[in-house]
Amino acid sequence: MIPIVPVDARPLARPSGGSASQEHRTRLVALPPLTLYIHFPWCVKKCPYCDFNSHERRGGPSTIPEGAYVDALVSDLDRVVPQVWGRRVHAVFIGGGTPSLISPAAIDRLLSEVRARLVLEADAEVTLEANPGTVEAGRFADYRALGINRLSLGIQSFDDRFLAALGRIHDGREARDAVEIALAHFDNVNLDLMYGLPGQSAVDAGRDVAIARAWAPPHLSLYQLTLEPNTLFAKYPPRLPDEDVADAIDVAIADEVERGGWRRYEVSAYARAGRESRHNVNYWNFGDYLGIGAGAHAKISFPDRIVRQTRLRSPDLYLDRAASDGAAYDEHEVGLDALPFEFMLNAMRLVAGVPATRFSERTGLSLARIEGPLARAEARGLLVRDALRIRPSPLGLRFLNDLQEQFLATTPPPTTGR
Repeated sequence: MIPIVPVDARPLARPSGGSASQEHRTRLVALPPLTLYIHFPWCVKKCPYCDFNSHERRGGPSTIPEGAYVDALVSDLDRVVPQVWGRRVHAVFIGGGTPSLISPAAIDRLLSEVRARLVLEADAEVTLEANPGTVEAGRFADYRALGINRLSLGIQSFDDRFLAALGRIHDGREARDAVEIALAHFDNVNLDLMYGLPGQSAVDAGRDVAIARAWAPPHLSLYQLTLEPNTLFAKYPPRLPDEDVADAIDVAIADEVERGGWRRYEVSAYARAGRESRHNVNYWNFGDYLGIGAGAHAKISFPDRIVRQTRLRSPDLYLDRAASDGAAYDEHEVGLDALPFEFMLNAMRLVAGVPATRFSERTGLSLARIEGPLARAEARGLLVRDALRIRPSPLGLRFLNDLQEQFLATTPPPTTGR
């Protein structure tokens, strides 16, 4: 459980060292773009590698209190809307968990309540995550009719051997069927695939991407399996491919991606032109996002400060707090020392990096404040920059943690779901 504590209203402490001009944060002239993340915390089964805030619902979808949960989401949103009053929302992302367990009727009500409280851009991207084991053709058609215009499918693999090793509830045939159904109703579809799986070879990994390539989806996400703390795989680690096999897998995947015509725009994301995930791109550009739902995170900028919010992780506690009309989140102001790391943690995930002016635009700090870390990263070959742009080098993308650590602050920021 994440405790609810009072907001720290004390003035920001100045970091030790440096001149007064370096320590000063100016008022933001323009607030960054705003998106909305909605977290649905339940799954049919908890995967052994998953460290997201997802909770197994053993009784199945019929036991999920979706009506009460939508009530809680609306109550949560009502509390934070005054903080972003008048700002337009460019994208909505419904993640989890398994949001495709939600009935179309609940999605309809949820989106109606969102539109009644926030100003969505006319062409706002509205994404729903779905798992093949919960796919129903009729339900997908309903989602599309209700305004969901982007679908993200958690395929992970098309091979039954690796799906079993990952503890997934679907098989390869269901994965293929899900892609067919998705593309029949949506022209903007993302497929999630994982690689570096127990017993996987370079041929196996390349075959998964080749199968996806045959459908030519607009977006592809490729994630290497990592053993995250507090997961079943961390407690009982499977045997993963060794370094030589892992390198061969990287080559095989790169070859298939090139054949597919996707452009890599983020460390794990590939897209055709104009199909990049708007919500995620905003996140990596240190934009603002509301986050509602159990375990969701939010970042909200004001002219004179930036705050982060963290929702209660437990669905039951989140529901209880919302039902009692209490705040279901903790809020804190981001200190000056943490801002450089928070910005670069996200920006350096982008293959093209960010404009050099964006650091000051989004943090209110002078770029001179991070000149030392920039120079060190550049000297190590992890970063490339000129007067107009800062971006990771190919080496920096490969060793992203090393690059991000150059800007490390004493208090790392939380992460969002997706």
